[in-house]
Amino acid sequence: METKKDILIMGIETSCDETSASIVLNGRKVVSNIISSQISLHQKYGGVVPEIASRKHVELMIPVIDEALDKAGIKLKDLDAIGVTYGPGLVGALLVGLSAAKGLAFAIDKPLVGVHHIEGHIAANYIQHEELEPPFICLVASGGHSHIVYVESYDKFQILGQTRDDAAGEAFDKIARAIGLGYPGGPLIDKAAGEGDPKAINFPRVYFDGGSLDFSFSGLKTAVLNHLHNLSQKGEAYDINDISASFQQAVVDVLVKNTVNAAVKMEVNKITLAGGVASNRCLRKQMKEHAKAKGIEVLYPSPVLCTDNAAMVACAAYYGFIKGTFCDLRLNAVPGLRLGEK
Repeated sequence: METKKDILIMGIETSCDETSASIVLNGRKVVSNIISSQISLHQKYGGVVPEIASRKHVELMIPVIDEALDKAGIKLKDLDAIGVTYGPGLVGALLVGLSAAKGLAFAIDKPLVGVHHIEGHIAANYIQHEELEPPFICLVASGGHSHIVYVESYDKFQILGQTRDDAAGEAFDKIARAIGLGYPGGPLIDKAAGEGDPKAINFPRVYFDGGSLDFSFSGLKTAVLNHLHNLSQKGEAYDINDISASFQQAVVDVLVKNTVNAAVKMEVNKITLAGGVASNRCLRKQMKEHAKAKGIEVLYPSPVLCTDNAAMVACAAYYGFIKGTFCDLRLNAVPGLRLGEK
């Protein structure tokens, strides 16, 4: 389809506990990106409570949209399309963003573009690195996802590896809670690990036979919990920093090895990182080191684009828009949506 020179798309993201709206120009330039986090609301529970998250989204959605428009200095009528996450995620949370997006698209008579949450995370790299084009490998690692994705084109993806149990970010949260660091676990363990010895405890790394690039972190989580229990039974203290560093190293080793192997297998020279765990300093450093030895470049977004945000949704929606991949107002939330499904 023919497009005018400049395309303005509003993205809306409410898949978990961030309420976000963003205006993105031509898929790559962020004009505004408003994110209202609920971290403080869920901290006392040690994780996201779906019903509380949904209610907060209802409260915040319209103010966040208004702020995104105000910061961008535009009116609703100036938009060319509305992009919205419709899965995967918490069904109640997704429905709030979907309802807002469908209402806006109907009111201004502009196309509605449904966005897969993981495709949004991958697209965050296009915003950060304007020269980036497919094909490349992307490691998507967050509280809900651990995927190695071959990005063949802007709208064609192949999953090469994924977790068989806990996601990497979920494991970080559980271990952080077990050692008393609190929630969210990723940044807290990353910080504590900086003061610890990654070789203090040899926690297990799981690799599968037959060339599989899948992950498993439940055994690692159990090993850490057993280690803590054994120390407790003996009345011995443990060093939180050493536990954090040793656990983090075990996670990073597997993520790095499988991702670099995927890039070699698919014969691509670029690896990108996405999702909340992509902010981990150890992961970034070691991915760069191991990939460089194979002649592979590693790229990743800024921390604000690693967490859930609407700019990445608007970016992904742009590529759907220019191909004319629109949705009607029957678009519904799909909490278990798999990558590649429409």
